[in-house]
Amino acid sequence: MMFPSRILMLAAILLLAPQAVRADDYPARPVKLLVGAPPGGTTDTIARAIATPMAAALKQSVIVENRPGAGGNLAADTVAKAAPDGYTLLVSFSSHTINASLYPKLPFDPAADFTAITKVATVPSLLVGNPKVPAQDLKALIDLAKAQPDKLTIGLGGIGSSLHLAGEKFKLMTGVRMLNVPYKGTAPALTDVLGGQLDLMFISLVTGAEHVRAGTLRAYGVTSAQRLPAFPDVPAIGEAVPGFESTAWFGVFGPAKLPPAITEKLNAVIVGALADPDLRARLQTEGATPVGDTPAAFAAFVREDIARWAPIVKASGATVN
Repeated sequence: MMFPSRILMLAAILLLAPQAVRADDYPARPVKLLVGAPPGGTTDTIARAIATPMAAALKQSVIVENRPGAGGNLAADTVAKAAPDGYTLLVSFSSHTINASLYPKLPFDPAADFTAITKVATVPSLLVGNPKVPAQDLKALIDLAKAQPDKLTIGLGGIGSSLHLAGEKFKLMTGVRMLNVPYKGTAPALTDVLGGQLDLMFISLVTGAEHVRAGTLRAYGVTSAQRLPAFPDVPAIGEAVPGFESTAWFGVFGPAKLPPAITEKLNAVIVGALADPDLRARLQTEGATPVGDTPAAFAAFVREDIARWAPIVKASGATVN
């Protein structure tokens, strides 16, 4: 026979225990998409592109909140420590896996402390310059940089970002020396290239395509393996620098231990949005390739990408304070 005190204790435990999460009940309030980059950059653009169809499918507001800083780590740390209920999500980018090697110590594990939901898109970048830079094409740019070491300036939208490492890879493979100029985000670096205070930068196609088409930036090359249909006259950097390629990725995460029902629902909603022809066309016009993989495939990719970037980070000598 169970004593009354035990019955009361069992009842209290059951009342305090978290209730099983059902996909049918989710979401009951607005969902936040945290972005670890300033407004106007590629990650922000990707987040806002999926927020609208997500809101329509979930029948709840989906709010994009920018929390830039520490290469995306501030937003990532907030999500890693959030309740695993699906109301606080992270839209992250290649720096999520690069930071595992770049930072001596992180307040979270980039793989274990998150639930991978889906990779949204991959985006190559452009090597661009202010039109006043004397070199008219990629070969002339490499020759100019070799003739005048450390004379040309190249902006870094974030130390250790995929764009930064694309620049380091370019310098290593061409043997040129250019002066790195760090910025807190892509947007301020872009402003200075447009204004002529900075010579060059690697920029995502999503952010830079409009300026290239308008003629306010000169495109020297794309980081994809081949030329892109959207820019058939812009060579792949690999045409002049054999073997060169660099592509960024963007994806959605929740905190670790996100209930499978919520994970699958979010995956289905985002993958469904990426299947929409209008959204796909919009992303492709801006140079992004929609993905929409499974949570398991994205989780495996994250682990592999951490290992893939480690030797490149080490070779670059990139450090953070």
